[in-house]
Amino acid sequence: MSVPRRRVRAVAGTLGAVLAVSTACTFGPPDPDVAGAPPNLPAPSYSTPPGSDDTEQEVAVSVLAKGLDVPWGMAFLPDGTALVTERDTARIVQVGPETDPEGLKVTEVQRLSEAVSGGDGGLLGIAVSPAYAKDKTVYVYYTTATDNRVAKLVLKGRPAPILTGIPRSANDNGGQLAFGPDGFLYVTTGDGTPTGTQAQNAKSLGGKILRITTAGKPAPGNPVKNSPIWSSGHRNVQGIAWDAGKRMYASESDQKTYSELNVITKGRNYGWPKVEGAGADAKYTNPLRSWPNADAHCSGVAVLERIIATACLRGERLWILTTTGNGTVLGQPRPLLATEYGRLRALAAAPDGSLWVSTSNQEDGGEPDPEDDRIIRLVFSGGGAGRS
Repeated sequence: MSVPRRRVRAVAGTLGAVLAVSTACTFGPPDPDVAGAPPNLPAPSYSTPPGSDDTEQEVAVSVLAKGLDVPWGMAFLPDGTALVTERDTARIVQVGPETDPEGLKVTEVQRLSEAVSGGDGGLLGIAVSPAYAKDKTVYVYYTTATDNRVAKLVLKGRPAPILTGIPRSANDNGGQLAFGPDGFLYVTTGDGTPTGTQAQNAKSLGGKILRITTAGKPAPGNPVKNSPIWSSGHRNVQGIAWDAGKRMYASESDQKTYSELNVITKGRNYGWPKVEGAGADAKYTNPLRSWPNADAHCSGVAVLERIIATACLRGERLWILTTTGNGTVLGQPRPLLATEYGRLRALAAAPDGSLWVSTSNQEDGGEPDPEDDRIIRLVFSGGGAGRS
C-alpha cells in the first residue's frame, strides 16, 4: 500500500486548538490492522501544549483497495470488515480483512438483479443492522425501473423491500442509509424534478430525509404521525452522520449554485428550491456551511471525534470542519486531497478511528486512473487511529 504523507495547513488559532500536533509528536504510517476490531490506540488529544503555536495537522494517506467500479455506499460489520456497494454493477463487495498484493482483498458477496443502473441510480446506500450479531441483516437502497426502494437482506439472500415508491430520476435519487443514535433507520431521497415540486410536497417522499423502523414503517416521534418524513426541502442528500452530541449532519448536492452541509433538525425545511445557501426567509433553515458547486457537489459525510468531513465529486476534495463540543465550527473549512484522487464520493468513519473515502472516477465526469476506483484511508495525528 502506498502511504503518502501530507500536512494540512489550518487557519491560525483554529486547528491547533482542537487537534494539536506538538513538536515532540512522532507519527508513522498506519498499522497493518486496517480492518477488524479497533486497535488499542492512545486517546485523542484536544489541547495545545503550553507555548505551542503549531497550526498544522499531519495526515497519513494510504490506498486500501483498487479496481472498484463507482463504489457508492460503505458500512462496517461488527468485526470491522467493510461492505461496499457499486452503483452501476449492483455488486456488494467485502473489503478486507485479508490482504493481497493490491492492498485489502476485495471479494464479491453478491449482485442484486433487482437494481437498475442509469444516471446516478443503481445500487446506492447500505447500512448494517445494529443487531447484526443476532439478525445478520443489512439494509440497501436501490433504483428499479419504476422507483427507488429500501430493502433488507441477509447477505447472499434476496432483498425484501420494506419501503417502496420513492421517486426516481436520472440525476437525483438520494440514496443514503444510516442508523441514527436512536436506533431508527434514516433514508435520504432526491427531489428529481427541475422545479423542486417534490421537496416542498408533504405527500411526496422525494426531496426528504425519512426516519423509519426496520419494518419500513414511520418511526414513532416523527414530526407528523404516520409519516416517515423527518425533514424536507432537500434537492439531493447523499451523506448523513451524527456526532457525539447526537447532532445530525447531511450533505446537499446538485443545487443550481451552492452545495451545503446542514445540521438536520426534526421537522425543519431546508429550502429547496426556494433558497440555496443562507437565505433571508426565516421559514427555511440555513446551512452550517455552503460552497460554490465548482468547489463541492459533495456526497458522503462522516464525523471523527470533533472533525466533520464531506467528500466532494465536482470539487474533488474533502472539506474538513473542526467543531467544539457543542457543535460550533472553529475557523474556516479546510480542503484536503484537493484534485489528488479525482472525484470523491463515499465517506465513513471506520471502527479503528480512521476515515475511509472512495473515489468515483469510473463514471461520467470522471477521468479514471488505471487503479480507479479506489478506497483511501486517512489517519489524523493527535487522535483517532495511528500513532501520536
